[in-house]
Amino acid sequence: MSNKLMEKKIDFDALYEDNEEEDLGSVEGHGSVISHLLSQVKLGMDLTKVVLPTFILERRSLLEMYADFFAHPDIFVNIADHSDPKDRMVQMVRWYLSSFHAGRKSSVAKKPYNPILGETFKCYFDVPGLDDSLEKSSDGPVTFATKGQLSFIAEQVSHHPPISAFYAEHYNKRITLCAHIWTKSKFLGLSIGVHMIGQGCVSLLDYDEEYILTFPNGYGRSILTVPWVELGGSTTISCAKTGYNANVEFLTKPFYGGKKHRITADVFQPNDKKAFLSISGEWNGVMNAKWADGRTEVFVDTTSIPIIKKQVLPVTEQEEFESRRLWCKVTAGLRFKNIERATDAKFALEQKQREEAKQRKADGTEWQTRVFHEVGGNWIYDRPLEKRLQLEKQQRESS
Repeated sequence: MSNKLMEKKIDFDALYEDNEEEDLGSVEGHGSVISHLLSQVKLGMDLTKVVLPTFILERRSLLEMYADFFAHPDIFVNIADHSDPKDRMVQMVRWYLSSFHAGRKSSVAKKPYNPILGETFKCYFDVPGLDDSLEKSSDGPVTFATKGQLSFIAEQVSHHPPISAFYAEHYNKRITLCAHIWTKSKFLGLSIGVHMIGQGCVSLLDYDEEYILTFPNGYGRSILTVPWVELGGSTTISCAKTGYNANVEFLTKPFYGGKKHRITADVFQPNDKKAFLSISGEWNGVMNAKWADGRTEVFVDTTSIPIIKKQVLPVTEQEEFESRRLWCKVTAGLRFKNIERATDAKFALEQKQREEAKQRKADGTEWQTRVFHEVGGNWIYDRPLEKRLQLEKQQRESS
């Protein structure tokens, strides 16, 4: 049967909704491939230009993985519901600490696809506990979402260095997040380190507050046996207007003993050096809170809160540069264990990207981003909710 006939019979949407990832087992079974990979790298080397073997790929783009920061949209939008700035900061920390576990669907480390320059991913999330608003957000980032749903859009805005920008909003709650992450990978011997350089900005429009947050680094450990992922490093959350801030530590597992996936956080009032709230636990498990007055409670239990499924247009209705359509042949190859087919499809995408870059260089033209633009080193969504609300207000006043 020809590839074209096969593709007509494949339900590409089902492939992306299928959460079962094949277990890599021990990488030792792919010894010759790993030996070839290791022959290309040196300690401390930047892995941006190293082609990784197809069998270690997760069946989705990195842009889609970033959407998983909002797998608990109710926790996120609830930040805007609190009238006290202290309570808003506590809820901000609660959402932040709960936002990492959904992105890692398997205990075995697999790598999402490196997004192609200009690739985009769009989805929305239903928000539990909120009345369904039927009014479409027709001028928003996701035109098929309503004003009562959380919309998400991401774009690969740079290839060298690899930078992804993403934006989320809930129209009715007047809350947005705009972020960019430059993934800088390094070979560390028995591990691969991925530095997540960049920041996010959560805006609460009704309070005119901005919360700046940073991201932890990721590590692929035991890459010669059974790889696994951990997060590590210090991150911060701060609001310049209110003065509330938090320090978060993602603790890497000691070489001997110790637990995986540990996390601690301290939350401070303006100008205080002693935390009014301390949190500890596991970022993919239970995190407990201890308040300054001695009270203790479960702060977040990621094992008991439901992950809300992202809603995405069918592949056949997506534009050609949207993630799921762009990578569908690679995804099908991986799902049906046809690694050769997946590798060929991946090579075709990457080769097209190289040829287009070569042509731009020859023409003396620069890549034009689709929905984000750079401002002072930060990548900003072109049509944020705040700007659109201002336009709506102007139109009302002039009519």
